[in-house]
Amino acid sequence: MDRTAMLTEILSQNPNDAFARYGLAMEYSNSGQIELALTEFGKLLAAHPDYTAGYFMAAQALAKAERTEEARKMLADGIVSAKRTGNTHAQSEMEAMLAELG
Repeated sequence: MDRTAMLTEILSQNPNDAFARYGLAMEYSNSGQIELALTEFGKLLAAHPDYTAGYFMAAQALAKAERTEEARKMLADGIVSAKRTGNTHAQSEMEAMLAELG
């Protein structure tokens, strides 16, 4: 069973498994399936708004798809999440990416 199938199976049993949802989104993103990745990132962040890494990786997927404005919005939301959770490392990474996007 490949990773995508394994993660899908885990999510069929526990749709609120944040780690599996993030992993599935990353599998889709890494294989170039940006729309599927963004769908999974959206589900992840709707259920777990403080899963800060989800914002950063979703923003990277959006930037890769040349959807810069959406990437900026995702980063802004992620920065708010990082501040709320005290994740200064993620905050600084997202601030740096936001500056790069202009």
